[in-house]
Amino acid sequence: MRILLDTPILLWWLNDDANLTQETEKYIVSAENEIYISAVSTWEIAIKQSIGRLEVDLREFEEAIGKSGLTTLLITMPHTLAIANLPMHHTDPFDRLLVAQSKVEPLRLLTHDKKLELYGDNIILV
Repeated sequence: MRILLDTPILLWWLNDDANLTQETEKYIVSAENEIYISAVSTWEIAIKQSIGRLEVDLREFEEAIGKSGLTTLLITMPHTLAIANLPMHHTDPFDRLLVAQSKVEPLRLLTHDKKLELYGDNIILV
């Protein structure tokens, strides 16, 4: 299965955070799954770090991403245009772009955000 990680799950996994459940970790470490992280997540993390809403060493974060073996998904025009076709179940622009990417590619979006489940079958709620 091709899985896109939601931003909090990415951070929890890289930081070995207690919020990461065993179920979530099984999805990430399974050899049967190809795991993606989006430039949307790195953009969100950088913005939140720069305005003081998140404490993260961006240099260490970038190194951890490089060592993680995860596949990076860039933001493309079809991703951004797909947002126009999404219902307004969620208003967060980062989450909406992750959902759009998951639909365009297609990928399954692994998230703990219950609101995102409303976007359909491509959402894995953990």
